[in-house]
Amino acid sequence: MADINISAVQSYVEKLFKEQLPEGISYHDLDHTLYVAAQARIIGKESGLNEKDLDIAETAAWFHDIGFLFSTEDHESESQRIAREYLSSNGISAEVIDHVHQCIEATRMPQDPGDDLIASVVCDADMSYLSEDFYIERTMLLRAEWNLTREKRISKKNYYLETIELFNNHKFYTEYARNNLTAGKYVNFQLLLKRLSGISDKSNKNLKKMKFQNKKLNQKLQQEKLPGRGVESMFRLTARNQINLSSIADNKANILISINSIILTVLVSMGIGRVADYPNFIIPGIVFLSTCLITIIFAIMSTRPKISSGKFTEEDIHNKKVNLLFFGNFYNMTMNEYEWAVKEMMKDNNYLYTSMIRDQYSLGKVIGRKYNLLRVAYTVFMIGLVLSSIMFAIFILAVPIA
Repeated sequence: MADINISAVQSYVEKLFKEQLPEGISYHDLDHTLYVAAQARIIGKESGLNEKDLDIAETAAWFHDIGFLFSTEDHESESQRIAREYLSSNGISAEVIDHVHQCIEATRMPQDPGDDLIASVVCDADMSYLSEDFYIERTMLLRAEWNLTREKRISKKNYYLETIELFNNHKFYTEYARNNLTAGKYVNFQLLLKRLSGISDKSNKNLKKMKFQNKKLNQKLQQEKLPGRGVESMFRLTARNQINLSSIADNKANILISINSIILTVLVSMGIGRVADYPNFIIPGIVFLSTCLITIIFAIMSTRPKISSGKFTEEDIHNKKVNLLFFGNFYNMTMNEYEWAVKEMMKDNNYLYTSMIRDQYSLGKVIGRKYNLLRVAYTVFMIGLVLSSIMFAIFILAVPIA
């Protein structure tokens, strides 16, 4: 059996649109089909489809609205018929043709792709214009098409109300579409509400319906909405503050290490030769020497780095277990492996922001450990300094130097 030739499919569909597009079809035209086919390829790739599955999705996208050339009532059935005839005549297997048929059927409103990822890609490609900057312009073409192809005209107010109902009931099926198209969809929904509120002829019933739908969809979209600049600024400011705190801790440790190293050097170089001359200072000297040594140990421990194996598995990425923002989790991986993992993380905004949260938490734990060890070091140094000074004073007063 032959494989689908996407270029040939495109040429065939474009020729049909150019030669047989009826008057009045201003939305379901070639421009819309070109857009949906391109979106199907993009969403399919981002959703992990292989090349053959991408061809099925894009073929279904090319044919999904071709039925408007012959019928506006049940265009999906016409689209399926034309797609089947074309693919059969080009030697495509019945299994592939059936899958294209199912994908076109899934776009019938209300959309229902089920568990079929390829059909989900086609459905999201068909409705991805809901998130585009040109949405208002395109949706006005759809209203014009309705008024020219239906017996009863629809007013702007009623069209906006029906479109708002569409937004309220619609959902994206692929993870890529949910993560990347929801925010734009939310913006366009607000534009629709604004346009509806600007129409003077509106009843209290319609206003209540609009407010209810606004509240309902806001609650629904708020769960999917991407974090805004305020959240990103919070992460950036928190990271900067934590890094500053870590630097302060390292400076404090460096001060302790330097001071006590100097004291140890002086005590060892000058004190050993005078032990016999001043035997009364042996015990205070040992206490002070021990204080310096313990202080240095805790100060070094506070700056001693701790890292993991520096490796992760593909399963870790799919299960969202690894934090790719910390070098200790990837420094032993290859560039290609790390690049793939980061791209996978960027596809899922929840995973991305969860990684940022985990990164801040891990950095905070490290800083907490540093300050706890530094607190012990400073406490030991303070107590040891006071204790050894008191012991020096006691021995000097009890046994005066000859």
